[in-house]
Amino acid sequence: MTSERIKIGLVGAGGNTRLRHIPGLQAMDNVAVDSVCNRSMASGQRVADEFGIEKVYDNWIDVMEDPDNDAVCIGTWPYMHCTLVLAALENGKHVQTEARMTTNASEAHIMLEASKNFPDLVTQIVPAPHTLNLDKTIKALIKDGYLGDILSVDAAITQGGFVDKNKQYHWRQSRDFSGYNIMGLGIWYEAVMRWIGPAATVQAITRITVPQRPDQNGNLQVLTIPDHVEILCEMFTGSVLHIRFSDVLGHAPGNGVWIYGTEGTLYVDATNQTDLKLFGGRKSDSSLSEIAIKPELSGGWRVEEEFINAIRGIEEITHTSFEDGVRYMEFTEAVTRSSQSGEKIYLPL
Repeated sequence: MTSERIKIGLVGAGGNTRLRHIPGLQAMDNVAVDSVCNRSMASGQRVADEFGIEKVYDNWIDVMEDPDNDAVCIGTWPYMHCTLVLAALENGKHVQTEARMTTNASEAHIMLEASKNFPDLVTQIVPAPHTLNLDKTIKALIKDGYLGDILSVDAAITQGGFVDKNKQYHWRQSRDFSGYNIMGLGIWYEAVMRWIGPAATVQAITRITVPQRPDQNGNLQVLTIPDHVEILCEMFTGSVLHIRFSDVLGHAPGNGVWIYGTEGTLYVDATNQTDLKLFGGRKSDSSLSEIAIKPELSGGWRVEEEFINAIRGIEEITHTSFEDGVRYMEFTEAVTRSSQSGEKIYLPL
């Protein structure tokens, strides 16, 4: 399909699909977003009207079975991802699914195995985007020995401030919809994996600070997904990873990730999560200084381009593969397993 016109069907058209995927796909030559199925016909029609999409379906099965579609982009909540990915592959469609990959490690493995049964079809998970501009530089510095042997990685991310008991219930706080995913934990672990690889063991303590929240109708919903986690991991590289992720810490220090080595230290300043900065210092330095990102190592959002190029045989999927999706789903499930059992969980599951 190097030069053929590629037609895309959408199942789910949430914020990221409208902000990123549809414009990104429509900006490419010989690519058409041809159909959409959203939560309702009315919402699907609104998306179609906004972006000039020809067909609106009221059942996602119709998108999968539409002979005009070469590929399907899934923009639903995680609880539907496994079902939709399997249906897309079985109908001969290339498939891109929104992150997180799915709800648990078992479903992630099912999706990966299904993709292997259709080796001619491209599969992609939308990647964690926040470190894309820094990833190549961090990996190059590690490869060139800037850090020496990596000893410890310390990540501290706070999504909110002090406890707010009046904040409305969100679907991401529902185990039914989100599974083992916890806040933005998987997004940051995915980034860390790009730099130093996956964890070998996981130990975790979690807390649900606010056990109930009102939904949009004012009804109280019981929360089963933590709003604060403390995680300690042994990495396959021999280093130690500590992650503190929270939605309830007031006056917390700025978000960031420290990578400590025998010869140097790197610090990813994530205070502004849309404009991360990289700092570093070696043994001979008196303090950290900002590291400029060279143009040839600068990265960015090219998810739709990578997906279409992979369909056309121009490149392979790196951001993000189903293999890496399995790894981060195993990690997030291990966090819950450890917190429930009080035991160290060994990976892979």
